[in-house]
Amino acid sequence: MMNLDRFRRLPLLGILRGIAAVDVPPLVEAVIAAGLETLEITMNTADAPALIRSMTAAAGGRLTIGAGTVLGMRDLDAALDAGAGFIVMPTLVAQVAESCRAAAIPVFPGALTPQEIFNAWQAGATMVKVFPASCFGPAYLREIKGPFADIELLACGGVSADNIATYFAAGASAAAFGGSVFRADWLAEQRYERIGQEVAKLVQACRAARGQASI
Repeated sequence: MMNLDRFRRLPLLGILRGIAAVDVPPLVEAVIAAGLETLEITMNTADAPALIRSMTAAAGGRLTIGAGTVLGMRDLDAALDAGAGFIVMPTLVAQVAESCRAAAIPVFPGALTPQEIFNAWQAGATMVKVFPASCFGPAYLREIKGPFADIELLACGGVSADNIATYFAAGASAAAFGGSVFRADWLAEQRYERIGQEVAKLVQACRAARGQASI
């Protein structure tokens, strides 16, 4: 299960989509070496439950592994059976959010408009994933935090080492990144060290933005 206190100390989430079993061991070592602590595997990845199990075993407690792109109860059940420690959605699926809340499982539903963000928070979101954040940028999060100061927001979509500080300054509680770092071509070429280097840049930028020299 995700330790929320630990996640809030390094509120950075890596998103893995379309990976293969062969990628799991080297990716685990690369991201751990880079300092990342939290990863999700999307449920629209082939054999996602098996990959979640494999990555959880390979990490041996060094990473928190969750499930993303959870679009219904079938996805939720498969993810939890595989050992997912948290649940992420691109939108709000009320039944999934309610089930997670009842079971005290951290859940991050996606939303964009003020109404969607409020609905997701009311449904029991641990944080609301503002997606796609890149369409409006950090200024949008700043505006959202005006009326919704108590709603925790996770910026997802277009977050990079160069702009992550602006998202935190605008009120984001956490940030997520995916295909810009876990690139399909780098995975195909097994360039795990290159991926690790980019992850390290994001980790360092996150720490700097949060005012922490080390975690």
